[in-house]
Amino acid sequence: MYRFLLSRQWVILTLLALALIPAMIELGFWQLHRHEHRVAQNSLISDNLKAKPVPVEELSSPGHTVPRADYWRTVTATGRFDTADEVVVRRRTSADDQVGYHVLTPLILSDGRAVVVNRGWIPSTGDQRAFPDIPAAPKGEVTVTGRLKADETAAATGIRDVQDLPPRQVMLINSERQQKAIGRTVLGGYVEQTAPVPAGGSPEQIPTPDDSSIGPHMAYAVQWWLFAAAVPVGWVILVRRELRDRAAAAGRAAPESEPERAPATA
Repeated sequence: MYRFLLSRQWVILTLLALALIPAMIELGFWQLHRHEHRVAQNSLISDNLKAKPVPVEELSSPGHTVPRADYWRTVTATGRFDTADEVVVRRRTSADDQVGYHVLTPLILSDGRAVVVNRGWIPSTGDQRAFPDIPAAPKGEVTVTGRLKADETAAATGIRDVQDLPPRQVMLINSERQQKAIGRTVLGGYVEQTAPVPAGGSPEQIPTPDDSSIGPHMAYAVQWWLFAAAVPVGWVILVRRELRDRAAAAGRAAPESEPERAPATA
């Protein structure tokens, strides 16, 4: 009755089903891990944003790599903006996805060291070779409050590090590169400014990171596991349908194969 399962077509179909089940289960766990990562990141963002502000010197130093545990920590820095060494970061988007620049201005601390401050976003002028007009930074001594971020790299961000850019334009926010450019000791990482709010709202400040959305990953995980469960069910349904079709075909062929009876004689 089940000999048809040994046919080439059914062997291929069965092997395909056996391969799909573990693959779909694994994809479900992959989405589950992404969900767990997102939940953990949301918790880290929320906790660090709520933490009491501390001087940036307590969490960073020259050459320091900001650990993940300190991402988005609120820090303060007091000093004077060095607009002569100001640069812009190309191809950055605003809160409504317009392409422009981020403005990086070194803040010179009282001990002569500097910390890179991302003052926010400005729109592109259309001429990518020209240095854009940048709203003036506050003059004199100022205390900046912001979120501590790690240095960007091409590997970590996926941003292509284009070379031979126009003067004072960069692709990545990286304290080591800024240290070489300005010839001054720079603390590791950078500060995403949240205060003081710039006059006129420009540069546009970087939005607060989202710590509430968990994305669709859990739904995708359940979906993959339902697909995995559906594969054997579908295979059984196909087998039963094949059995019914074969039984029906055999029933139709039986009367046609019977020999004709001779007419009865008186």
